Amino acid sequence: MDKRVIFDFEIEFTNGGGLQGQDFRLDIDGDDITDEELAKYIAEDMRLLMVGEVRILNKKIVFEKHKRKS
Repeated sequence: MDKRVIFDFEIEFTNGGGLQGQDFRLDIDGDDITDEELAKYIAEDMRLLMVGEVRILNKKIVFEKHKRKS
């Protein structure tokens, strides 16, 4: 089985507003991923601009088959 991370997040934008996600899942390589790496991945993958503070909450690593094609 592959490893995935399940987490909640809160993003504040520098120009106002924000975005939240609950039970968000991402495929990961390796045994762990830092909160900083997750924040960067979310912003880049969702093509978000003007990202300010990002909070990662309730992070856990699980064993599941990866869903996304490389």
